[in-house]
Amino acid sequence: MAQTDTAVLEQFALRAEKPRIIRVQQSFVNFVRHKPLGAFGGAIVLVLLAMWAFPGFFANHEPNASVLADRNLGPTASHWFGTDSLGRDLYSRIVYGAGTSIKLGFGVVLLSATIATVLGVVSGFFGGVFDLLVQRVVDVGIALPGLIFIILVVTSLQNIEVWLRIVLAVGVISSFGQSRVIRGAAITAKQNQYVEAARVLGATDLRIIFRHILPNVFSVVIIGISIQIGGAVLLESSLSFLGYGVLPPTASWGRMLNEARDAMVRYPHLAIFPGLAIFFTVYSFNMLGDALRDVLDPRLRGAR
Repeated sequence: MAQTDTAVLEQFALRAEKPRIIRVQQSFVNFVRHKPLGAFGGAIVLVLLAMWAFPGFFANHEPNASVLADRNLGPTASHWFGTDSLGRDLYSRIVYGAGTSIKLGFGVVLLSATIATVLGVVSGFFGGVFDLLVQRVVDVGIALPGLIFIILVVTSLQNIEVWLRIVLAVGVISSFGQSRVIRGAAITAKQNQYVEAARVLGATDLRIIFRHILPNVFSVVIIGISIQIGGAVLLESSLSFLGYGVLPPTASWGRMLNEARDAMVRYPHLAIFPGLAIFFTVYSFNMLGDALRDVLDPRLRGAR
C-alpha cells in the first residue's frame, strides 16, 4: 500500500514539474481524444469566430452587392451557395450573418451570466428573508412568456440600436433560470469548512464571496455560457425570422429564412443554406457545452 501511495505521489510530482505549455497540450489532446464531438463543436466555433473577426477573408463577394441579372441562381462556381431574389451572393451573406449571430449570442450570454451570477451568488450566500425575496422575483421572471417579453422590449425601446435591444431583452429573460443553478452551487460552497474558517478569522462577506464562493461557482457559470449561447443564436434567428431582428440590409440568418419562405419551393437553396448555418452553429455550441460540463463538473469528470 505504501509503495502504491509513493508511486502516485511521484506521478503528481512529475506532472507538477512539466512546463505549463506541455500540460496545456496534454489537456488539449485528452479533450480531443475523450470528447471528439466537443472538439468538433469547438472547431466550428473557432471558424465562426474567425468569420466574425475577418469576414472579408472568407467572403468572395460583397454581402449587399445586388446583381438583378443573377437573381435566384443555384450554386455555381462563382456563387457557391447561389444567389437570393435580389441577386446577392448567398454564401457571402451567410459569412457576414455569422458575425451578426455570434455578436448577439455572446452579448446575450455575457449579460445573462452577469445577472445570473449576481442574483445566484448573493441570494445563496446570504439566505434567509433576502433569499426568499430574490427567489420570488426569479419566479416572476421565469413565469414571464419569453418571446412576448422580448418582442415587447424590442419594439418599445426605439431610441436604442436594435441589436442592443435584443441583447437586453434576451439576456434578462434568460438569466433567471441560470441564477437558480448558480444559487445551488453557492449554497454548497458556503457550507465548506474553509468558509467558516475565513469568517472566524474576520473576513468580510465581500471578501468571502470573491475569494471562496465565486471561484467555486465559476465552472457552473462557464458551463451555462457555453450551453446557452446556442439557444441565444437560435432565438436571435427566430426574432429575425419574425421581423423583429436586425434591420435590412444587415445579413442575418433568420431574416434570410424569412425572405426565402415565399420562394423556397422553387428555389430551395434560399432556405437550405441559412438553415444549415443555424443548425451547425447551435449544434456546435451545444456539443462544446456538454463536453465542458463533463470536464469541469467534478461529478461528471469521469464520464465519456
